[in-house]
Amino acid sequence: MDRPECSEDKVWTTVNHDLQMQAPVIGNSPEKYSVLQLNYSATMDQISAITNSAEYCEQYISYSCKMSRLLNTPDGSPYTWWVGKANEKHYYWGGSGPGIQKCACGIERNCTDAKYYCNCDADSKQWRKDTGLLSYKEHLPVSQVVVGDIDRPGSEAKITVGPVRCQGDRNYWNAASFITPSSYLHFSTFQGETSADISFYFKTSAPYGVFLENLGNTDFIKLELKSTTEVSFSFDVGNGPVEIVVRSPNPLSDDQWHRVNAERNVKQASLQVDQLPQEIRKAPTEGHTRLELYSQLYVGAAGGQRGFLGCIRSLRMNGVTLDLEERAKVTPGVKPGCSGHCTSYGMYCENGGKCVEKYNGYSCDCSSTAYDGPFCIKDVGAFFEEGMWLRYSFPSPGTTAKDLASRTLLSSTDPEATVPDISLNAEELSFSFSTTKSPCVLLYISSYTLDYMAVLVKPSGNLQIRYNLGGTREPYNIDVDHRSMANGQPHSVNITRNERDIVLQLDHYPPASYNLPTASDVQFNSLKALFLGKVIETGKIDQDIYKYNTPGFTGCLSRVQFNQVAPLKAALRPTNTSSHVHIQGELVESNCGASPLTIPPMSAATDPWHLDSASADFPYNGQAIGDGVNRNSAIIGGVIAVVIFTILCTLVFLIRYMFRHKGTYHTNEAKGAESAESADAAIMNNDPNFTETIDESKKEWLI
Repeated sequence: MDRPECSEDKVWTTVNHDLQMQAPVIGNSPEKYSVLQLNYSATMDQISAITNSAEYCEQYISYSCKMSRLLNTPDGSPYTWWVGKANEKHYYWGGSGPGIQKCACGIERNCTDAKYYCNCDADSKQWRKDTGLLSYKEHLPVSQVVVGDIDRPGSEAKITVGPVRCQGDRNYWNAASFITPSSYLHFSTFQGETSADISFYFKTSAPYGVFLENLGNTDFIKLELKSTTEVSFSFDVGNGPVEIVVRSPNPLSDDQWHRVNAERNVKQASLQVDQLPQEIRKAPTEGHTRLELYSQLYVGAAGGQRGFLGCIRSLRMNGVTLDLEERAKVTPGVKPGCSGHCTSYGMYCENGGKCVEKYNGYSCDCSSTAYDGPFCIKDVGAFFEEGMWLRYSFPSPGTTAKDLASRTLLSSTDPEATVPDISLNAEELSFSFSTTKSPCVLLYISSYTLDYMAVLVKPSGNLQIRYNLGGTREPYNIDVDHRSMANGQPHSVNITRNERDIVLQLDHYPPASYNLPTASDVQFNSLKALFLGKVIETGKIDQDIYKYNTPGFTGCLSRVQFNQVAPLKAALRPTNTSSHVHIQGELVESNCGASPLTIPPMSAATDPWHLDSASADFPYNGQAIGDGVNRNSAIIGGVIAVVIFTILCTLVFLIRYMFRHKGTYHTNEAKGAESAESADAAIMNNDPNFTETIDESKKEWLI
């Protein structure tokens, strides 16, 4: 029977068969074809259930041959085929796909004889092999292999078919989002007369809602979120309503996934939520036992009740997964799928990190990046002492798939499967560095031919990118002369090439475009190794690069990534490519080469790094530092002077205010004083009894 196995953090379900490995194919003269039958440890219905619900399935197949052709014949009809599910004949081989009558080497264009699409089709008198994975799961499993070219003298063939392996549960994330209180999905009546087994996951921020309900004349079955901390399972089989409630110490309306499992049979009923204790209710010894339902099954709001707002996934009823997504596509108020944590928070996984949905949150997978940390934003860098170097070796042509810990079109279970030559028409390189010494080699990529790529710091401190892809007498150089890079500051470099088009992004400067000469080739042939800090390579090396090797790079390199390869991270963190790295010297992890903060570009007049600016001083020059100190001193002195002046002004004002109001007189000033020629005139004009007014005004009031 099928069995689970774990590898690479994935759980695989495996179904075995009785065909031995390297099973010899015997010609049945005068029969033209030889048929190899596979009998599995599970029924075809069981295997179909596994493949239908799986996210991915595969089956390894291998044909070893000596004067026994495989697929292609002069008239196009294949010599050999295999029979899959539903007894259909298939004329493609492992590593290929439906409708492509080729083997893996035909897809990869590395067959022994380039005129054919399979190694065995060359009809060689030596043993050859065509292997690969069949991964179109709608055609699996392989039930028969029919071999047709083994009736000639000297013809021999052997067949190996691996077990069916499947991983992932497609139904696990079959989900629907209920976006209004009246939203619901309906399905055919639930057939659970004597037993009911219901399980699903939900997440919501609403305090209540009906998950599902199915009604009869008097009988019913219902699952409901009764409050923020209560899930209810209720039913009636004719003996009166029964309710089981699980109470959670924490809110269930926390917008996190929670699992519900409800069961009912003739003996008892139970309800469990997450890992909380299971609630069990014994069935009455006498009375009805059959649950008789007639209405449709409603998932969500039913009969005008308070509907569920949120998401439900992986709803299984008596072992059958309901296709919520398909039904939601044609139902108003319900959307297929769930937003999930990655939809809301996936943007926090930066620098190419992949968001991975978790049961109660999410995580960022940084494995394909040069970064580390929870959000893939931590630079992985190291300090290089003089003479140190790091080499990352690309898989060489002829390396067996067993030696590589990676899965390609060729299965790693076949030790004789070889890795094709690595040649590129496009690549992307990014890293950051800091150094105070020049010249030096920052990065160098070699090949089994004379092709190479290098990033150098010239004796002047300027950066140079050098390409030699063949076709030209001299390498193509990109010189960045507008600033010195050997100033001890972190600098960011990003180089992207697509055939002849090259784009360089340096620090905060705008991207600059370049083009390889018309005579230059566009393919980077047969990649061999990537070097950091120094080039230790056999064979002919560019003379400038050879000179720049002495004494070597001193400084920091960080977040180095060439396409999908992160050599520094492979050296400092255990990864599946760490075995490709070799280091000379002691590599010390450091973030001193971390990328600088991205700042907006400055004009030439204000950019202190712009050497042509007449008004700008170049930092880290003795005179410039002196001027800067004087300027800073003047600014600080000015600020102190302003502060002292402000304090003195405030004191003067306070003293004047106090003395002015000490012994102030209060007078009854006559109306019209503003327009009168004098105070006396004002009094005389407004009051005939001015004598009394004057006498009254002489009274003194001391405050």
